[in-house]
Amino acid sequence: MLERNLSRRGFLAGAAASAAVIGTAGYMSFADWDVAHAADAKSEPTFAGHSACGGCYSKCAYSAYVKDGKLNKLVGDPEHVYGVGKPCARGYGWSQIAYSENRLTDPLKKNANGQFEAISWDQAISEISEQIKEIIATDGPQALSLVETGSVSMDFYVQRLFTALGCANMYRHGVACNLARNSGLLQSAGTGDFGGDYPNAKVIMYIGRSFADGIRPAYAEEVKAAHDNGAYMIMVDPRYNSSANYCDEWVPINPGTDMALILGMAHVVVRDGLQDQAFIDNETVGFDIWAESLKKYTPQWAAEVTGISAENIERFATMMAEAAPAAFIDPGWRAVTGCSYINSGETARALACFNALLGCYNKVGGAMLFPASPALAKLEGTKFAAPPALKEKKLGAAEYPVSLYSMVSANYLMQEAKEGKVRGIIFCQSNMVGGYSNPTELENILNGVELTVDIDVQMTDTARCCKYVLPDTTFLERDDLPWSFSYTTPCLTLRSKVIDVVHPNTKPVQDITVELAKACGVGQYFDFTLDELAAAQLEPTGVTLEELREIGSINYKDKGVDFGGPIKWGTKSGKFQFANEEMTQVGLTPDVNWIPPKVEPGEGEFRLIGGKQPIHSQSWTTDILDLIQITHDYDLTRVWINASVAAELGIEDGDEVEIYNDLNTGRTRAKVTERLHPSCLWYPSPYGCNSPDLTNAYHVGLSFMSFVPFQMDPYYGATMSQEATVKIRKVGA
Repeated sequence: MLERNLSRRGFLAGAAASAAVIGTAGYMSFADWDVAHAADAKSEPTFAGHSACGGCYSKCAYSAYVKDGKLNKLVGDPEHVYGVGKPCARGYGWSQIAYSENRLTDPLKKNANGQFEAISWDQAISEISEQIKEIIATDGPQALSLVETGSVSMDFYVQRLFTALGCANMYRHGVACNLARNSGLLQSAGTGDFGGDYPNAKVIMYIGRSFADGIRPAYAEEVKAAHDNGAYMIMVDPRYNSSANYCDEWVPINPGTDMALILGMAHVVVRDGLQDQAFIDNETVGFDIWAESLKKYTPQWAAEVTGISAENIERFATMMAEAAPAAFIDPGWRAVTGCSYINSGETARALACFNALLGCYNKVGGAMLFPASPALAKLEGTKFAAPPALKEKKLGAAEYPVSLYSMVSANYLMQEAKEGKVRGIIFCQSNMVGGYSNPTELENILNGVELTVDIDVQMTDTARCCKYVLPDTTFLERDDLPWSFSYTTPCLTLRSKVIDVVHPNTKPVQDITVELAKACGVGQYFDFTLDELAAAQLEPTGVTLEELREIGSINYKDKGVDFGGPIKWGTKSGKFQFANEEMTQVGLTPDVNWIPPKVEPGEGEFRLIGGKQPIHSQSWTTDILDLIQITHDYDLTRVWINASVAAELGIEDGDEVEIYNDLNTGRTRAKVTERLHPSCLWYPSPYGCNSPDLTNAYHVGLSFMSFVPFQMDPYYGATMSQEATVKIRKVGA
C-alpha cells in the first residue's frame, strides 16, 4: 500500500549503485540506500540552511547539515527564543521522520472494503474538490470544517482556502491542550498567555506543570536559572514530576482541586491586607467583588478540599506576598489549567487573579505579559487580495462565547458531525482520533462523515479513519513562510528547505492547498508563489527574504518586556478584571468561585491522570524508532501507582496489571512509587497507537484517552481529559 519510492533528485543523484538497484527492484529500501552510499562516507557534512523543528508547535529553530544529500547534523539556533540553541530530544528524534519507512508516499483512497488504494493526484484533487463543491451547493459552506496543527504555511494556506470557500469552521488542537487556560487568562488579563521573569524571581509556585517533561528548551533553562539564583520553588502536583528535583518543596494535592488552593491563598492575602493595593487601584476592576467572595474560602476550607494543611496554605500565601512583586504562580499549559478538569479554565483565571493581588505583572521577578510580535505586512493589492470576510461564526462560537475564538472546541465540531450537521472534514497534521477525546467515539463519528481527508506525513489513527489521505512533505523538505511570535522578547524566524524531497509523489501542504483551491473555483486567491508571499509579509520588518534565509532567526532583544512600564491589558475594560460580567453567559459568576471536579472516585476507583514525557509530544513522535526504543529501554509505558495502595491490592513493582472502566480495558506493567498521590493513577499520554501502518508505535502502551468519555467542559469547551476514573487489578490475582 505504501510503496517506498526514493527521489532520484537528491538521495540517488549520481549514484550508479542506486540506479542499478532501482532498475531491478522498482523501489529502494533505506538499507539499500546506505549500502549504495557507503563509498561516500568520508565526506564531511555541509550547512544546508536553517530549519525549524516540526515535533511540536514551538518550532524551535536550528541549522541543518547534510552529508551526501541526507540530514546528518542539527545545531540549535541560539537566537530562537523558544529553542535557545538547544533542541530537545523530541526535536532530534523527529528530524528522522523524513527517512521513516512508514512515511506516506502516495495519495490514497479507501475502497468499498475499507482498504486504502493508491490513486493519482489528479484523481484525488478532482474527487475531493467535486465533493466539496457539492456539499457547499447543497448545504452551504458551514457543512465543511478544518482541523489543523501544522507549519506557518499550513496555517496561512488552508485557512485562506476555507475563508475563500466561505467556511468559518476552522479548529486547532487546543481542545486537548490549552483551550481552557488561554480562554480563562483572556477573560481576566486580556491575553491568552503570559510568562514569568523566572531568573529574577524570589518565589515561584508551579501547579501541575513540569518543564522538564514539557516542550520548550527555554522553559527548562529558566527553571534552572531560577534555581541557581536562589528562587524558592514550590511544585504542586499529585505526582513528583521530572521538574520537582529543581524545587524546594513537592506538595501532593488531591487531583483537580488546585483552584481551591489558590482561593485559600488569596483569602489569606486579602484577609491580612498583604495585597498590592496601589496596583489594584490603578490597574484592575472588580476587586471588591472578589474580595467579598474570598471570605468563605478559608485555609481550613481549602485544606479539607485539597489535602494540603491549612498551615502550609497560610505559609505559601504569606511567603509569596512578602516576596512580591518578585513572586508569581506559573500559568501552566496543558495540564491542570489547560484541558484536564471542568474547572481548568477557572483555575487559570484564579491564578491570574492571585498574581494580580501580588501586583507582580511586568515587574522584575514577577509575571510578565509578552511584548508585541514583529509586525508582518497586511497583504494588499490585487495580487494578495483577501477572500471576502466570513459571514458566519464557526460552530460552537455561540455556545462558548468566552472561549478564545480561534480555539473554539474541536470536540463541539465532532458533536455537530455526529448529528449530521457537518458533511466534510479536512485534517492537516492533526491526529484528533489519537488524542483529542475518546478515540472509539471519534472514530465512529468520522466513519459517518461523508467526506474526510487527511493531509499528513504518516498514517495516524486519524488518517486511517479518513476516506482520502494526501501525503505531505516533511518540514525538512519544504520552504515555509516567516513566523512572527513573541516570548520574553519578540522573534522572527524562517524555516527553509534543507533536503530534497525524499518521496517524489509527496507534495508540500501549500501546493496541495493551491491545487484544491483551483479545482474548487477559488484559485484567484492564490495567484502568488510562496517566495512572493513571504517577501511581501516581511516588508515592514526591514529584513528581506534572502537575509532572513541567511540568518534563520532574529531575536529583538531591545524590544523585550518593559518592566515597570505601563501595561496594556487586552480586556474590554482596559484593565485587569477580577470580575467580568461576560462570564455569566456560560453560567459562571463574574468573579472566580469554587467549582469542584466533575468526577470523584468511588469505592475501589482511582482518578486517571496523565502527562507528557521528555521524548514524546502527544502521539506524533511515537513511531520514530530511536525515540520509541527509549520507551522500551526504560519501560516508560508503566502505570504509576502509590506504594501503600499497591500493597493493599497485592501489586508489586513490575507486575502486569489491568486498568479498566466502562469504556476500555487494557494491560500494562505497574510502577510502584511513593511519588504519587494515593487517590490516582498516572499514565503517560502519547501511547496506544491503533494504526498498524505505524509499525514502531502500533499497540505500544495504552491509549490514555480510551478511558476518557467524549466530553467538553460547559464553560470553555475543553476535553476534560482527567475527568475519568478507573479500577486496577493484578493480572492473574
